[in-house]
Amino acid sequence: MKTKTQKRNKVNVITLGCSKNVVDSEVLMGQLRANNIEVEHESTKNDASIIIINTCGFIDNAKQESIDTILRYSDAKKKGLIDKLYVTGCLSERYKPELEKEIPNVNAYFGTRELPRLLKTLKADYKQELLGERLLTTPHHFAYFKISEGCDRPCSFCAIPLMRGTHTSVPIEELVARAKSLAKNGTKELILIAQDTTYYGLDIYKKRRLADLLSALHEVEGIEWLRLHYAFPTGFPTDVLDLMKNNEKICNYIDMPLQHISDKILKSMRRGTTKQKTIDLVNMIRDKVPDVAIRTTLITGYPGETEKEYEEMAQWVSESRFDRLGVFTYSHEENTHAYNLNDDVPMNVKKERADNIMNIQQEISKELNEEKIGKTFKVLFDKKEGDYFIGRTEYDSPEVDNEVLVDANSNYIRMGDFASIEITGAEDYDLFGVVKE
Repeated sequence: MKTKTQKRNKVNVITLGCSKNVVDSEVLMGQLRANNIEVEHESTKNDASIIIINTCGFIDNAKQESIDTILRYSDAKKKGLIDKLYVTGCLSERYKPELEKEIPNVNAYFGTRELPRLLKTLKADYKQELLGERLLTTPHHFAYFKISEGCDRPCSFCAIPLMRGTHTSVPIEELVARAKSLAKNGTKELILIAQDTTYYGLDIYKKRRLADLLSALHEVEGIEWLRLHYAFPTGFPTDVLDLMKNNEKICNYIDMPLQHISDKILKSMRRGTTKQKTIDLVNMIRDKVPDVAIRTTLITGYPGETEKEYEEMAQWVSESRFDRLGVFTYSHEENTHAYNLNDDVPMNVKKERADNIMNIQQEISKELNEEKIGKTFKVLFDKKEGDYFIGRTEYDSPEVDNEVLVDANSNYIRMGDFASIEITGAEDYDLFGVVKE
């Protein structure tokens, strides 16, 4: 009979996937801490007896990483290195019966909206009064800020509605209370996230109220930057742009996944837009907010994407000169609308097309960065690595965008502080600067 480990009754939470999962893990840890349960995030001390894995089920690579992680800790449990293993998140929501069958050594699997049940299993109470209080895994000065859950969009390639359910907005008053709580603990930047931020309010207010939410969050003392992620292009609320242009707290930054530009592919993707409407929207955003940085993501190798459609997208990327850009290779996801289509683009072609798009973007990024040399920017500093303090301008989000590097041998900057930085050098994805006295 396997004996229990000698480790403390401590929980180690492992987070995989996107920033939405990060928030879920932080809320989970906040609840555990409020129940006087010792908890850490991705600790390397190996002194926890309970492991909770918050999984991703978005695309093939993410699913495989989640499965590999579950198997690794399942093996640790078999060896007596941990006592209990729980799995939650998107993969668990989507494939719970299969996972229970294939990896039965896990104590229990939970879906994306089963936090109270998970807490009950850990003999903890779900405390409604916490108002979204979290144990931040990011540096305290910035936080991902989830404004809604789920998605009502019909995109053919996306399995997120299967895992996250329909769109549910969090009321403005509750979000303001959460923002005040974060600001009280030193958070200066809120990164607004959702499956679709531009849909915010339609379900509970019967109209889009993203601009109203931004206005309310702007009034929260201590919050200095508000950053907009995951803005769906169809039905984009243009009143947000007026706020952005006239309000220093709202970063001149929009993360807008456009996915493709070919009319044929956009129609098959069920994106509800066309090439010309997409071009017009990007132009309109730039006209209203000339200083805006637009980040987008694209998909290569979607079913039916021939060389013609790919070249059309590559040409459009060259012409559009997005400030930031990322590319996914198409993943054939069961139970999505596109799963009925023939996944006819070989993986090596998908990857080659993605690499080519990124090569185009790399050159654009280098040219745009070189244009910043000699200019001064307000920079928020996140960390120190080696000989450099590393920060971001308002045009850059953590982890995915450019960074500003300042020599730590000749400058001093406290982490979490803003500083005026004159740009003295530029590379493809990095800027170098000095503190402007």
